[in-house]
Amino acid sequence: MNGAREVEVVVIGAGQAGLAAAYHLRRTGFEPDRDFVVLDHSPGPGGAWQFRWPSLTFGKVHGMHALPGMELTDADPARPSAEVVREYFDRYERTFGLRVRRPVEVRAVREGGGGRLLVETSDGDWSTRALINATGTWDRPFWPRYPGQETFRGRQLHTAQYAGPEEFAGQRVLVVGGGASGTQHLLELAPYAAATVWVTRRPPVFREGPFDQEAGRAAVALVEERVREGLPPRSVVSVTGLPLNDAVRRGLADGILDRQPMFDRITPEGVEWRDGRRVAVDVILWATGFRAALDHLAPLRLREPGGGIRVEGTRAVADPRIHLVGYGPSASTVGANRAGRAAVRDIRRLLTDEPVAA
Repeated sequence: MNGAREVEVVVIGAGQAGLAAAYHLRRTGFEPDRDFVVLDHSPGPGGAWQFRWPSLTFGKVHGMHALPGMELTDADPARPSAEVVREYFDRYERTFGLRVRRPVEVRAVREGGGGRLLVETSDGDWSTRALINATGTWDRPFWPRYPGQETFRGRQLHTAQYAGPEEFAGQRVLVVGGGASGTQHLLELAPYAAATVWVTRRPPVFREGPFDQEAGRAAVALVEERVREGLPPRSVVSVTGLPLNDAVRRGLADGILDRQPMFDRITPEGVEWRDGRRVAVDVILWATGFRAALDHLAPLRLREPGGGIRVEGTRAVADPRIHLVGYGPSASTVGANRAGRAAVRDIRRLLTDEPVAA
């Protein structure tokens, strides 16, 4: 294998899903650096959280679940979530001795011969019997395409590039997208921007009342059905609706969350609809979500005709050596924890009892 270092398991990504998987590997007897490695392309601990905008404080984060084996306690809700989670993940990695290697860019995963996989990285290659992919979505922001987009004279940016509302002071901002990020951006921008406009493809659905376990299971089941069929996963939020909290209620009452239908084209000065209505804006902020970062798995040809990877539990149906955690139904923080445990259980069975797929 041209000098590739050999391990039993390679974990790609050190966000919530990757760290949960690494914890369960170590807990069940796998030793870091000897039996498994965790490769992370980020400059430091924190997963995608380390890149979130400073105004997203920990108190605004919905449903952040603790990693297995260590609670997140006494976090100041007024502190930026990026700082809180970065420190927590760093403490977690050190406490459990996970020895995350970073920054390491995984360039490709391909068949390595002898039933093993070859993981090609910026820091040399690894030969492994199984792989846990926990690369999330942050590295693949989704930018829709609309006629005239290249003619717009103002600024276009994605949620992944958003650094806070202050830089938009006095500007007219169009926010595109009906998810949690879109509503958060609008509520933050309103006191600073000269004007805000909100457009979405579909009318937003606001969810009242508590989101109990039964509702959560039903939402996850809808996402899980798509990945079992080999379709690209939708986010769990897309099937749960938006929580109707006090801030959202105020935004609706004040007209900040006055949703408009999607425009039909972009002009040099703004956007226009088919009926001739136009809005002039200085900025288009695309809060249009993310896609799973899986390009490095392309050599394995795991994608189905529908565009996704068919998954049973966490296991890729086309190759039982590959497990996807934090993908589809396990994209939530609590889902990532459970997926990490399930992936490790299946991998132990694969490595000890079952023949490895060629």
